[in-house]
Amino acid sequence: MVVRRIMFAVPILGVVSFAIFLLGKASPFDPVAAYFGVRILRASPEQLAQIRADWGVDDPAWVQYGRWLRNVMTGDLGDSRLFNQPVSTVVGERIGWSVLLVAVGLTVALVVAVLAGTVAAWWRGGWFDRTVTALAYALEAAPVFWLALAALSLFAVFLQWLPAGGLTDPRAEPSIGQVAEHLLLPGMVLGIAQAPWFLLFVRQSLLRELSQDYVLGARSRGLRERAVVLRHALRTGLLPLITLVGARVPELITGALLVETVFSWPGVASATVAAALSVDFPLLAALTLLGTVAVLAGNLLADVLYTVADPRVRADG
Repeated sequence: MVVRRIMFAVPILGVVSFAIFLLGKASPFDPVAAYFGVRILRASPEQLAQIRADWGVDDPAWVQYGRWLRNVMTGDLGDSRLFNQPVSTVVGERIGWSVLLVAVGLTVALVVAVLAGTVAAWWRGGWFDRTVTALAYALEAAPVFWLALAALSLFAVFLQWLPAGGLTDPRAEPSIGQVAEHLLLPGMVLGIAQAPWFLLFVRQSLLRELSQDYVLGARSRGLRERAVVLRHALRTGLLPLITLVGARVPELITGALLVETVFSWPGVASATVAAALSVDFPLLAALTLLGTVAVLAGNLLADVLYTVADPRVRADG
C-alpha cells in the first residue's frame, strides 16, 4: 500500500508543480517590477531587459518548468528573489515553527474532541450534550481568521493576559518560556477551530458503538457503565478518527497559515503570501509542493496507522 501511494504521489506532485508555473505565467504581476519596487523608475531599459533575460521570466512556462525541475532533481530548489536567499534556507528557517504550531493545534483539537465528544455521547440528550453540539456546529461555520481576531481582541488587547503575536517579546531571546507564552493563543485558536469536526465525529461514532451487540452483551454481564463506555465502546469508536485526522490535514494547514498571519507567527505563512504577491516562482513552487507533500503524507500515515491499530484491516488486506 505504501509503495502504491508513493508511486501515485509522483504524478500528482508533477501536475501541481507545473500548474504553479502556468498560473504564474498567467498572473498580471511582474516579478521584475516587484523586485525593483519604486527603484524601477531609475532603472534603464537595458538593465531591465538584462535581468529579464537572466531570470528567464519571458520564457514559455514549460521552459521555466523544465529548468526548475532539472535543478530540483539535483537538490537545488533555486534562489528566492524576494528574500535574496536560497529557497532551502528560507523554508528551513520557518518550517519548524509551522510544524510546532500545527502539532499544538492538532493536539488541542483531539484532546477537546475526545473528552467533550465522549461525555456528550455518554449523557446523550443532556444539557452538556446539547450545549457542546450547538457550540460545535456554530464553530464549524466560523472562519478561522475570525476566531483568531476575536481571541486576539479579547485575550491580548482587552484582558492583556497573553501577548498579541510574534515568537518572543521585543528584543527578547527565544526561550522555552517565551515561545510557549506566545504559542499558547495561536495554538489554542487553531485547535478550537479544528475541534468541532473531530468532536461531532467522536460523538456520533461512540453513539453508534453504544448500540452494538457487544456493548449490550457487556452491560448484560453486569459491567459498570464506565467500563462499558471507556474500555469497550470508546476504544472501537475512536479507530475511524485516525482516518479523519488524515482527511483534515489540508484544512489544518490552511488554518495554520491564517493563524500565523493574524498572530505574526514566524512560520511559512508570511513567506507564502509574499511569494505569491511577488510571483517568486522558486519559493512559491517549493512552498506549494511542501503543502502537497504534507497532505499526501498525512493521508498515507493515517491509513498506515489505521492498518496497524485494527487487525481486521490487515486480515482483509
